[in-house]
Amino acid sequence: MSEPQDTAWQTAIRAMPAVFVLIWSTGFIVARFGMPYAPPFTFLLWRYFFSILCFLPWIVLARVAWPRDRRQVLHLAVTGVLMHAGYLGGVWAAVKAGMGSGLSSLIVGIQPVLTAIWLSTLSRSAEQGSVSRRQWLGLLLGFAGLVMVVSRKFVQGTPLDHVTPTNMAWALAALLAITTGTLYQKRFVKPCDVRTANTVQLMAAAVVTLPLAALEPEAMQWNGQLMGAMAWSVLGLTLGGSSLLYLLIQRGAAASVASLMYLVPPTTAAIAWLLFDEQITLLTLLGTAITAVGVSLVVRSPAPVSPTTAAPSTKA
Repeated sequence: MSEPQDTAWQTAIRAMPAVFVLIWSTGFIVARFGMPYAPPFTFLLWRYFFSILCFLPWIVLARVAWPRDRRQVLHLAVTGVLMHAGYLGGVWAAVKAGMGSGLSSLIVGIQPVLTAIWLSTLSRSAEQGSVSRRQWLGLLLGFAGLVMVVSRKFVQGTPLDHVTPTNMAWALAALLAITTGTLYQKRFVKPCDVRTANTVQLMAAAVVTLPLAALEPEAMQWNGQLMGAMAWSVLGLTLGGSSLLYLLIQRGAAASVASLMYLVPPTTAAIAWLLFDEQITLLTLLGTAITAVGVSLVVRSPAPVSPTTAAPSTKA
């Protein structure tokens, strides 16, 4: 690869986190557009189906090799069940059951804390991604900023923004699914082509989602708004967002990737302000700033240790 091409590729890699946050934040916006006209699991089943139809010709034309190791396929399938069927199913079911987008995004936003605790408990080696004190501070700041951004959601009790044992259970299931899925993929899934990896994941998610969709009595009301939500869910969120998330997990530490989720609620608030004229208060702006500081503490690479500052030898 020539030097200009190498520089362009490195620039694209550096831009991946920002693009991911922007795309992922639109998930709650799509839910607002689509949920009035569709049951959650039926919508997601169609989303998986259309996404697979988009990936398959791409794989054939590009002559991409499928994973040959059965264990790798199994690991990809488990990841798909967790990060597609589990996470998306939980979030969409919670929103459909009356939970506000702000509160659901806050609950899922706890993921970096769970990821950091898990890594700290299971891994004591810095090489394996143990969490430093600076990263713990960043995680706490990020969570505090999230609470500030969506704090007004706690005092609202409208039909479209309230908490019940049912929607809380769905949201917590989504949190557990994406946390486990992130760590599972980082631990067991070997690097492979993102197109075949996503297709295997989507197939597994569709198999799990199918019986849940069959139990939903509500029918899809196909109209322009629902079709627009479906199109963006497939092209933007699944082909774009999920592929970027896969690449980010493969290229970075799990705690750093998970910390990007802290930026999703503030970004969602900004998009909702632009599209729906939802009010952004001073508290929202302050919380966004605190969140950004927290994320920077988590994702920032540690300063290299120079030979002059290294610990002295204990040899006599």
